Amino acid sequence: MISYEHFILDNGLKVYVHQDNSTPFAAVNIVYNVGSRDEEEHKTGFAHLFEHLMFGGSKNIPSYDTPLQKVGGENNAFTSPDITNYYITLPAVNLETAFWLESDRMMALSFDQKVLDVQQKVVIEEFKQRYLNQPYGDVWLKLRPLAYKTHPYKWATIGKEISHIENAVMDDVRGFFYNHYLPNNANLVVAGNVTVEQVKQLCKKWFEPIPAGNVVKKNLPIEGIQTASRFLETEAEVPLDAIYKVYHTQGRHDKGFNATDLVSDILGRSKSSRLYKLVMENQIFNSVNAYVTASLDPGLMVIQGNLNQGVSIEEGDAAIQDVLDDFLKNPVSEEELTKVKNQAESTLVFSEVELLNRAMNLAFAANAGNVEYANQESSRIQAVTTDEIAQYATKTLTKDNCSTMYYRAKK
Repeated sequence: MISYEHFILDNGLKVYVHQDNSTPFAAVNIVYNVGSRDEEEHKTGFAHLFEHLMFGGSKNIPSYDTPLQKVGGENNAFTSPDITNYYITLPAVNLETAFWLESDRMMALSFDQKVLDVQQKVVIEEFKQRYLNQPYGDVWLKLRPLAYKTHPYKWATIGKEISHIENAVMDDVRGFFYNHYLPNNANLVVAGNVTVEQVKQLCKKWFEPIPAGNVVKKNLPIEGIQTASRFLETEAEVPLDAIYKVYHTQGRHDKGFNATDLVSDILGRSKSSRLYKLVMENQIFNSVNAYVTASLDPGLMVIQGNLNQGVSIEEGDAAIQDVLDDFLKNPVSEEELTKVKNQAESTLVFSEVELLNRAMNLAFAANAGNVEYANQESSRIQAVTTDEIAQYATKTLTKDNCSTMYYRAKK
């Protein structure tokens, strides 16, 4: 259980304090309720571009990293389809430095054309290196629009195409900032060797003067039910043929999510999983695994594998389908379910050893609408039954609900 206390500032910023006096450090995590799903289809990649711009200086602080490094702090950020997350870890005695830095860029980001020019080049280079010039790097650029036809999950966080980043202008940047980077569109978690009263005073000093804004109401299109299988074939200079099969599933906090997540664990989490036998016993795959995307809106279960030399993708596809057919036909035993439950819970428990992870878990849950989600995960995992495993496996792993991509290695 992650203990916390909660209060809301007059400007709508929601604040959570997790006190842990066993450490000399503090973590400050701010999650903004904006991700790539909030972009327009002809202007994608903005949430990720903005993550970069937030480190380009603000009104009173031209260099974000320098003062933080002077007090022994570290920082980073990441963007997903659902959120943009910023975090700092530093000695707790220097906590106010984090408040000063984060509040200044929330209040008054530096809209400097030189910074925009530089960060556009950085993001474009990242797009090329990680997605276009890396083996299998473009998989999700192709898989997302295959699986999603309506919902903005159909483009990757990096963006749909490079030109959207190249064509970004300062007016676009200002508009994005004032629509989304608002105190009443954010959740702040402060964790570590701090007190609630200390955090309240720092919040009143640094964050409360920032005015609330008009948060853009989310009106995201709903993805329709997939009623027929989809297929895509591509090729590139990659080491091995690969196959990707994706199935529509529930959102992260929807009913049945944990059961579906455990289905993916039974199929492909560990060396004792069903699909792993195709690696060790049948030697069809060089590697194979299964997982769920765990997005806030309905996501995907993914089965992916790289074929061994001399094995065709068609053989690999048929072998995966044999495993799925057997899984749907034969009930999961209590012993097998208990094993994957324990694996999932141990991952959760070990992750919460880290102070920053606890802060993030609270922030993500609060952003999803209920901070208690962070403390309910273990009980939700343990509550899953074998009947639910069968129910959601049958619902998810149908051929009509599947999008398949064959990724062939150029000969």
